Amino acid sequence: MDIEHLSTKLEVHVGQYSDRGQKALNEDCLGYVIPDEPLLTTKGIAVAIADGVSSAEEGKEASEISVRSFLSDYYSTPDSWTVKTSAHKILAALNRWLYSQGQHHIQEDKGYITTFSSLVLKSRTVHLFHVGDTRICRLRDGDWEQLTNDHVAKIGRSKAYLARAMGIGLMLDVDYRALDVRSGDIFFCSTDGVHDWLNAKQIQQIVSKEEGDLTTKCEQIVRQAYDQGSYDNLSCQIIKVTSLPVESADDVVKRLADLPFPPFLKTGLLLDGFRILQEIHASSRSQLYVVEDVATSDKYVMKTPSANYEDDLAYIERFVMEEWIGSRIQSDYVVKVVAPIRPRKFMYSLTELVEGQTLEQWMATHNQTSNIQQIIHIVEQIAKGVRAFHRREVIHQDLKPGNIMINDHAQIKIIDFGSVHIAGIDEINTPIARDKILGTAEYSAPEVFLGAGATIESDFFSIGVIAFELLTGRKPYEGKLSQCHTL
Repeated sequence: MDIEHLSTKLEVHVGQYSDRGQKALNEDCLGYVIPDEPLLTTKGIAVAIADGVSSAEEGKEASEISVRSFLSDYYSTPDSWTVKTSAHKILAALNRWLYSQGQHHIQEDKGYITTFSSLVLKSRTVHLFHVGDTRICRLRDGDWEQLTNDHVAKIGRSKAYLARAMGIGLMLDVDYRALDVRSGDIFFCSTDGVHDWLNAKQIQQIVSKEEGDLTTKCEQIVRQAYDQGSYDNLSCQIIKVTSLPVESADDVVKRLADLPFPPFLKTGLLLDGFRILQEIHASSRSQLYVVEDVATSDKYVMKTPSANYEDDLAYIERFVMEEWIGSRIQSDYVVKVVAPIRPRKFMYSLTELVEGQTLEQWMATHNQTSNIQQIIHIVEQIAKGVRAFHRREVIHQDLKPGNIMINDHAQIKIIDFGSVHIAGIDEINTPIARDKILGTAEYSAPEVFLGAGATIESDFFSIGVIAFELLTGRKPYEGKLSQCHTL
């Protein structure tokens, strides 16, 4: 199962143009990526522009490395990460590399230094990242607005210096903004060789013209800046938003309901080439079965959705997302999701078969006999498994002994991710009313069931509750934590 129900209808037109102008070398660099699905939905459209600092000697290399590496590396980051997390990690790493390369120069003001501005369009939001004096502006309903601030320090009336840039220091301070996008919005990115010589009205007049493609308009802007005396490199980009994801719940239902819920399954029945061997769990929300692939004799655990939720969009999405994120978590302490080798005719998920019992069952017989070192070993494993989620910017939200398997060697695996919060997916616009409070109250942090939302710290709190129960044989606060009304 995948996340086709979130597939975007985001469409943009992009034009760009760059010229060395009166200089012998063009130290500007610009580019964009419009990916295919599913990256268009999970990561969005990325645009970047940079102006290498001429006096730094390696400005051309700095701008090219920054733009090309950002546009490449951004799409290699986990699709569960937010745009902000992905971009900040890439820019921080790029800055450290540029700065380290610059240390080879004897003079302090030489090296790999460049300005950098980028916008990422994802779902119905534009994310801006900016350092230096390149600019991002927006034209909306006839109003022109500069969205970035020039990081320039002015000395007297005639001198100005870059106050911030890529590669200028070990630590990087990047301006970040997230803004709503409307269909028809036009974004304009430029280097100072353009906007220092043309005012906003002049640029807007060309951008607003009905005739002409966007690349031609960019060239016209560059030529006009050159004719008005610009002696710098000249570069600009125009990004016009032509379509945004706007879907009704009915549209999402059609995609989510592509696979029907399985019928009631009994021992011995076949489903998509899997023989049902045993039902191991059944609740109002789902069923778990041990199944055997008749072609390979391999055994797995099959999870099927409950018929009680056949019309519940939020439930179906969570069921789909459980397999999606599970396939992206790689840890010895998290159960492995298995992709079926045959096409599915029904909605279900498969995981490896984990021997043992739940930690809840284990505690019923081991609380009095387990030793401190064994408990520490168990809690450490749980923490390592949870860290695998957190590295993907995913919050588990439902850590409890019943969702953890343990074998005879006290080795554990987290087995359920039906309540996870995936930061990168949460950025995608959807008509589905997602539940904000999930998990089990007696293992949840107070702020969660009071409606403040789950965080990484909330998962740590849940681990603490489990550790307390392992050590004492009872829950903290005499099991009355869920009755909390204030923090």
